[in-house]
Amino acid sequence: MSYSIRMARPADAPELARLINALAAYERLSHQSHPVVDVLAEQLHPDAQPRIEALVAEEDDTGKCIGFALFFHNYSTFLTNFGLFLEDLFVEPEHRGAGVGFALFKRLATIARDRGCQRFEWNVLDWNESAITFYERLGASTLTEWETMRLERNAIEALAD
Repeated sequence: MSYSIRMARPADAPELARLINALAAYERLSHQSHPVVDVLAEQLHPDAQPRIEALVAEEDDTGKCIGFALFFHNYSTFLTNFGLFLEDLFVEPEHRGAGVGFALFKRLATIARDRGCQRFEWNVLDWNESAITFYERLGASTLTEWETMRLERNAIEALAD
């Protein structure tokens, strides 16, 4: 199988939504996955503020999207520099082991380097041993001293009121 990696466009939103739902099923989080195609398309637009970016992996023969990496910039006050934050990376199960995930990751590292980012970060579920092993082989280290904190919609509304 041959495939290509390219930047996602707003028109890719339906395929990205399909892959996002497949990722949610893999992560046992389908009950939390509600991608809205129109909103995703708006957020992928180059003029969107704030905006997201994504890479898509597609089969050369069919043009079918088989994987994606969704990312955005974050900022380090200590480094006074932007970083790249990978929100999600997913490759359809039948295409794993063919180098698609590595190719997506390599392209992300190239984007981070070319944009002058000094950090490239992401989260991984603690039970996802295959992903952890993959990331460690790439040279990633686990930040054990940090805990992820989150306010969800109801808590945001309550705090803002």
